[in-house]
Amino acid sequence: MSSGLLERLVASGALDEIHQEEIESSFEGGQSELEKLLKEDYAVDSAEFCLAIASYARTPVLSLANHTPDSSLCEEFPIEILQRERMLPVGRTSRTLTLALADPMNVLAVEEMEDLTGLKVLPAAALESEINEVLKALTEKGKGDLDNAFQEAGGEKDIQIASGEEDDSDIDSMLESASHAPVIRIVNMILMEALSKDASDIHIEAFEKQMRLRYRIDGVLFEGPEPPKHLQSAIISRLKVMSELDIAERRIPQDGRFKIKAQGKEIDLRVSILPTVHGEKTCMRLLDKSNLAASLDVLGLDPDSLQKLRGAIHQPYGLILVTGPTGSGKTTTLYSALQELNSPEVNITTVENPVEYQLMGINQVEIREIVGMTFAAALRSILRQDPDIVLVGETRDSETADIAVKAALTGHLVMTTLHTNDAPGAVARLAYMGIEPFLIASSLLLSQAQRLVRKICTNCKEPFEFSPEYAEANHIPPDQFDNAQVYKGRGCNRCNHTGYKGRASIMEILQVTREMRELILRTTNADDIRNMALQQGFRNLRQNGFYRVREGITTIEEVLRVTATE
Repeated sequence: MSSGLLERLVASGALDEIHQEEIESSFEGGQSELEKLLKEDYAVDSAEFCLAIASYARTPVLSLANHTPDSSLCEEFPIEILQRERMLPVGRTSRTLTLALADPMNVLAVEEMEDLTGLKVLPAAALESEINEVLKALTEKGKGDLDNAFQEAGGEKDIQIASGEEDDSDIDSMLESASHAPVIRIVNMILMEALSKDASDIHIEAFEKQMRLRYRIDGVLFEGPEPPKHLQSAIISRLKVMSELDIAERRIPQDGRFKIKAQGKEIDLRVSILPTVHGEKTCMRLLDKSNLAASLDVLGLDPDSLQKLRGAIHQPYGLILVTGPTGSGKTTTLYSALQELNSPEVNITTVENPVEYQLMGINQVEIREIVGMTFAAALRSILRQDPDIVLVGETRDSETADIAVKAALTGHLVMTTLHTNDAPGAVARLAYMGIEPFLIASSLLLSQAQRLVRKICTNCKEPFEFSPEYAEANHIPPDQFDNAQVYKGRGCNRCNHTGYKGRASIMEILQVTREMRELILRTTNADDIRNMALQQGFRNLRQNGFYRVREGITTIEEVLRVTATE
């Protein structure tokens, strides 16, 4: 089958013959692995892959982008079977069942559906991503409304809060309340809701007379249904049990983690519990390893940023700084670079706090400051482990910065993050931490700053009129988008009526050229460095953001939201 698909992709111009021979000689996986390989390594679009499958299987192609599923038809089949076989029933007559499949050559799935229904199955090809979107919507509907579940479990919402000392329930009663079926169901539904909405964080907050549930989706917090206040301790205790934390300790912060398997994926959840005036606040970070990019290509960077960043990470030694606020995608960028560099020929070691994603083939060290395992101590030891590439999760003190810079000067490629607002400011930050200018000039390869912008939902994308009045109100040059069509999202069910779905990164990259090194020896002032960089073609975050607007990837409002005026 793989050979036939590749032939059709070559015939359609989506794949080169050289790449076809290369894949046929080495590839041994199934269809899902082939689609992933073609998409990530050979830039073959999923739609082209779907057309090739349909051509090979001699079946029609179905677009499910605006498909409204027949709930009564879909509910006749176990959702687990539909998810496992990547298929969706889309129509039925008295004798036939039309079935959309990611793999229309899946004879076993077709036969299974014929046995279940007694009907003749008519297979059709559809994009796996679109099938998954519809199945996800069905799963949400099937598991019921979270708000209704809270009301059923909570009774009256206006709970009278007794004044006085904190409840001193014993451990046995807390364990018992945490193991009650309604509490387990509520916690499971909160997690499933987060997965179905592609949330990155879950916030469960305690106030005087109520609780608040919020999900961070594409970098923005959205409020969820209100959990019942009287189940506050039970919900927190349940999460502590899952995270293997001390349920009796409610005076100090606690950190833990646990894993869940859902929707065919394994999700790692990092849990932070913080005591507040009215109870403990919980924040959970959802880490999905399947979202990690296999290389820098998959990050969707603009060509200029991609070229500069790739050129730096393939240098044999030197220092690379990735800067930006919390949640700006720094870790994802660095992990993607490591994935691209990861091979048996190089020794890669990371020191992180905490280790977010566990990567095969990379030695990862976790910071434990309570026992003296600081960034500086770990980095000092790592340099005796014969590393080629070192990732320092965060450079937060002068000792760590000094070791990282000297490691970059002694034949190691060192990548690290700094909390600065822009790329030129990273040089000034190193100098402020006590690093001599001649060491910075000799070691620094590249300084990069980045932000994440929400992408326009492709399902409800529509043109936006960029008027002179709008330009003046937002301090944008009126000719900024000449000869370009600007877009916005109207809002639809697929994007929760926000007009945005997914995120993309925008970067400003400062390359340290010979002239820049000479300037750093004279001054580490950020303004002077920025002025020279501008003379050498440097584009700041806002300019790169507007480049993504011209590409139709994001909106002007998003770029203005995440970037500062110069």
